[in-house]
Amino acid sequence: MPIKYRKRTLKNGLSVIVNRDRTSKLAAVNLLYKVGARNESPSRTGFAHLFEHLMFRGTREVPVFDLPVQMASGDNNAFTNNDYTDFYITLPYENLETALWLESDRMEGLDITAEKLATEQKVVIEEFRQRYLNQPYGDRTLLLRDLAYKRHPYRWSAIGLTPGHIAAATLDDVQTFYRLHYHPSNAVLSLSADIDEERMLDLAEKWFSPLPDRGTAAAPIPQEPAQTAPRRLEVERDVPATMLTIAYHMDDRLSPDFYTADLVSDLLSGGDSSRLYRRLVRERRLLSQVNAYITGDIDPGLFILTGQLLPETTVEEAEAAFMEEIAALQNTEVPLRELEKVKNKFEANTLFGELNVMNKALNLGFYEMLGDLDLINREVSLYRAIDAERIRTCCQRIFRPENSSTLVYRAARTSKVSQQTSEPNKATES
Repeated sequence: MPIKYRKRTLKNGLSVIVNRDRTSKLAAVNLLYKVGARNESPSRTGFAHLFEHLMFRGTREVPVFDLPVQMASGDNNAFTNNDYTDFYITLPYENLETALWLESDRMEGLDITAEKLATEQKVVIEEFRQRYLNQPYGDRTLLLRDLAYKRHPYRWSAIGLTPGHIAAATLDDVQTFYRLHYHPSNAVLSLSADIDEERMLDLAEKWFSPLPDRGTAAAPIPQEPAQTAPRRLEVERDVPATMLTIAYHMDDRLSPDFYTADLVSDLLSGGDSSRLYRRLVRERRLLSQVNAYITGDIDPGLFILTGQLLPETTVEEAEAAFMEEIAALQNTEVPLRELEKVKNKFEANTLFGELNVMNKALNLGFYEMLGDLDLINREVSLYRAIDAERIRTCCQRIFRPENSSTLVYRAARTSKVSQQTSEPNKATES
């Protein structure tokens, strides 16, 4: 059943999308800002994630953001990724205006002080250390991104390239970042509740239309050139088992083959009956864990294969096994029954997710940000339209050696790094 919605763009540029959900007593308020790691400078990374923290540090009018939410029997949280930052609140629908008041207030009135900045810098730097530097395999994603991307800001994750960038951030730096990205025309407000849609639009107008649109257009995103040769990085770390990761550049979020690649990842790694688990873990006993997934980025992202090797398995054996599975997809058609199983699972997960009021608000905001709001109701049919021949041709195009970046994360006591590539040096290319 399609999700019904109404949209209004306020005079200050804020996009507002509302959905009436008659099954829930909760209201979901989602405010998406079109700022993520992709909008950062290579010398100033991690700012979008830092701001996720700062946005909860209070405003001139509301010193403690969480207190009014709790008094309204609500809950709130946020997340940052490479493409956008998202803030969301759930609370009884009778208290919807409390959430709108709070979000409109911090869009304009965030109270950033040197003391608050210093506190959140310490929190984010400690998070960086704990999640990425001081736990097994923590820096694997950081290494892979830096290997696969040379120009695009996807080269770093939302946490940033180094804790030093956050440590060096000044009050002027973060205030400039706030003015540039946190304003109405760079945001999407999406609401879902058992309230008349016109009423919700009017409430959004009441709380957000007085806000000025102080921002300017964000700088263009440098695009990644086509990869022309395989890349390889080997590191040694104090970890329990060697891990092999192979990444391939794939299509952007609005490309038809984005859905094909997503479906292929489910064929390969969609549970215990999936190809990689069945063949490489259960039957051949080469790996203890295996996965295949896509990064899901707006701009062209990555299709990633990863496996944790058993002690007796060599890296060469694991790589060869992955290549055999890729060759099977490139050269033979996927059986209809196997394809239908994956499609049915995707459709069931989509329909189940739509039962949640917050999922609806999150998705409405996301698809509006993409620039194709009605895609929220068309994606199941897009997956349904994928056939075996399309899978085969997509795999032939994506899974090419020159399009690959391989990270070998070896289990050892001594840490050392070696990097190999047959790709020409870009600085000396004619």
